[in-house]
Amino acid sequence: MTRFGYTLMTEQSGPRELVSYAVDAERVGFEFAVSSDHFSPWLVSQGHAPNAWTMLGAVAHATSTMDLATYVTCPIQRYHPAVVAQQAATLQILSEGRFMLGLGSGENLNEHVTGEGWPPVDQRQDMLVEATTIIRELMSGELVTWEGDYFRVDSARLWDVPDGGVPLGLAVSGPKSIARFAPLADHLVTTEPDDELVKGWDEAKGSTDSRKIGQIPISWGPGREEAIERAHDQFRWFAGGWAVNADLPTPAGFAGATKFVRPEDVAEQIPCGPDLDEIVEAVKPFWEAGFTDIALVQVGDALQQRFLDEAAAPLLEKLRSAAPTS
Repeated sequence: MTRFGYTLMTEQSGPRELVSYAVDAERVGFEFAVSSDHFSPWLVSQGHAPNAWTMLGAVAHATSTMDLATYVTCPIQRYHPAVVAQQAATLQILSEGRFMLGLGSGENLNEHVTGEGWPPVDQRQDMLVEATTIIRELMSGELVTWEGDYFRVDSARLWDVPDGGVPLGLAVSGPKSIARFAPLADHLVTTEPDDELVKGWDEAKGSTDSRKIGQIPISWGPGREEAIERAHDQFRWFAGGWAVNADLPTPAGFAGATKFVRPEDVAEQIPCGPDLDEIVEAVKPFWEAGFTDIALVQVGDALQQRFLDEAAAPLLEKLRSAAPTS
């Protein structure tokens, strides 16, 4: 059965608003919520970047049934992996077992703030392997001393560890990252509806049991042109793709890189306007590719509450009618 989730987009909403949206997302029937974990918005027009972990702690307290996840946290620079492990363990206890830790190799946009420089992609993936290994070891609740090429852990122990630890989702982009991360992770995280990624993941895991979690932006609104304008203003960075998005350091850089992206270019990638059937057709490639969990991103804060109040429930009904049930 395909599950549908709601994205707590920290780049476009303040922390109190995000908690309120999470409560309403649970009310209208979303089965899970994922949160971005950013230090900066992609574009200045988005205007926000609250701390994801503080906000998710409040969401865990304010909700009761909806699963939660980071989508995704980078544990290689801005956070030490031991700190991520402690945050994840605490959130799992607060949420009473509803949390999954999504991990990835990050973006320069968020990690450059530590002033340490941005490593090349192969090094970032090496660092992510080490970081994930440390997080897994600390979830045992045992005393951990560990040294690798990039990280050290000295006599560390998590004193509050949830029963069963915390499930891990790892962001992958191709066969190389699948080979490296599938042995370390419980679930697949990616943003493209690529059936080859799903097949490769299942082959690497030797099982089809893990969740495959995807994400898609939508720009619902009563007027199509207004919805396109909003998507262009706040989500044109999406057109750059992972290779570009991982390396640009600032919102100003994203503004410069996307200045020639036209509204019609964005509308080709993101369903815009009031037509719920159009949104269903845009989401459909994910379940056709074998994704089990699909998180929607409603673009922009301006119509977020109206989307939850007016469009989310009928959209979920349409999505569940169209998606496979097993």
